[in-house]
Amino acid sequence: METDRSLYRRPLPADLIDFSSPHGRRLLAEAIALGTAESFFPLVAQLHTQSEPAWCGLGTLVTVLNALEIDPGRAWRGPWRWFGEELLDCCKAMELARAEGLTLSEVACLARCNGAEAEVHHAEPGTLAQFRADLEASCRAPTGHFLVAGYSRGALNQTGGGHYSPLAAWHPGEDRVLILDVARFKYPPHWATVESLWRAMEHPDPATSLPRGWIGLSRAQTMPPAIDAEAEALAARLRVCP
Repeated sequence: METDRSLYRRPLPADLIDFSSPHGRRLLAEAIALGTAESFFPLVAQLHTQSEPAWCGLGTLVTVLNALEIDPGRAWRGPWRWFGEELLDCCKAMELARAEGLTLSEVACLARCNGAEAEVHHAEPGTLAQFRADLEASCRAPTGHFLVAGYSRGALNQTGGGHYSPLAAWHPGEDRVLILDVARFKYPPHWATVESLWRAMEHPDPATSLPRGWIGLSRAQTMPPAIDAEAEALAARLRVCP
């Protein structure tokens, strides 16, 4: 009889706090009271589970672009315009994204050509203070900018390699950040210390040899125009990275 080799979730490492645990709930309640969880509500309302093992970057962008209330300008299902992973069809072929995942710059490129402004920061030496400042500003902003972290799972004692997820809240007292993990089939949303996440972002991406890092995403000042159904297929083929 063949053994079932499929997987169902992973236990969180001891130094990470499950979002739904009593400790995790207390951290969120206190962050809400302090005003450092304003970004939590729009992000959790749109939290998307990545649909392919390598699509954490795409799943994260679906969450953030919908939380920013950006109109994709083209149909998703039926008459409805809404971001799904299949609409993020610029910068890198979907087949390559499925096989290889995305670099930090490719995630930013996808965001820009879908109506967002993207500020990329690599976790280089001396950038921890900037990350803290960006994190606090983001967590206090209910309409963005929102932060996306690109980090090494191994550095957080998780299984797997590079990963992307949105950051939704910050607890000043325990200096923890809430990671809304888009691989919800693997790990639940969880709290990590800011410093441990920054160290995980320091790890280089083998595809670029550069440190991983974070991206600040907000609505672009000039939104891309909507396109009709007849032009949709052509526009998808012609769309290029700005």
